Amino acid sequence: MDAMVVGQIARDLVLAVDEVPGPHDTRPVRSRLEMLGGKGANQAVALTQLGVTAGVCGVVGDDDTGTWLIAQARRDGIDVSQVVRRAGTRTGLIVDVLTPDGQWRYLEDLPEPVLLTGADITAAVAAIAATRAVLVQLQQPSTAALPAAETARRAGALVVLDGAPADDERREAILATADVIRADDREAAALTGTPVDSVDDAIRAGQKVLERGPRLVALAVPQTGNVFVWPDGYLCLPLPADRVVDTTGAGDAFTAALVAALLHGEPPPVAARYATAAASVAVGYPGGRPHLSAVAMRPYLRRLADVH
Repeated sequence: MDAMVVGQIARDLVLAVDEVPGPHDTRPVRSRLEMLGGKGANQAVALTQLGVTAGVCGVVGDDDTGTWLIAQARRDGIDVSQVVRRAGTRTGLIVDVLTPDGQWRYLEDLPEPVLLTGADITAAVAAIAATRAVLVQLQQPSTAALPAAETARRAGALVVLDGAPADDERREAILATADVIRADDREAAALTGTPVDSVDDAIRAGQKVLERGPRLVALAVPQTGNVFVWPDGYLCLPLPADRVVDTTGAGDAFTAALVAALLHGEPPPVAARYATAAASVAVGYPGGRPHLSAVAMRPYLRRLADVH
């Protein structure tokens, strides 16, 4: 298997409305989608769509929803052997309320038992160590994120951290395992202790993060795009999307495509364009589920080719 994603699995419910009702008011739902979701599952789906064999290590409940999500993941070609069925637990639910301007509001029911534990990672050590890349979502507790990342590091896998680690005693140890770190602007600020409001801010922040060990850092800049920083260079790429329906899935498609390109041996500038093209495709659809293909990404790659 090429990649293991360590992260969240949930049922996603996307409700498109013309406007969000105020208190004691109601509005009709224009469309409704229910799908396999959560950051872990979304990234695993994206990887398989890009030709990377992938598994997911995450937690669902022992309810009917958990059964349905695992079945859907199998249909998507994802290895689910490391998915934990937690007895007596309801599967996580994420509701995405989406308005026509592309603005989203999340309602989350993610009970603590659907988060990974250190024991879950211990049970998955052999599977994690057998992959070429491990994507660790830092929304998971550090007691699970750290052993997952350390296992991957010892095995010589590409270690990709998504987000910012909790500010606890494991923080620096987690960052020290990374080959790649991807973060949005808020997570970047949490990583460095300074706001990331501009390209220059992101370049400085990325260079600061590189000092902790990774070889590639990708940071989002509001209203601008993404800045990629590596030891001997950097690149800022806008998001050349034709339309923005929902930005929910952009980050997961971005991270998966970045990993896919790096696994194919591409240098940072090429991997950066591939990731940005994937995000541009993702924002054209409601919800976090990716819809990636070479055909869909090709026009965006052409537009990004001349951006330096």
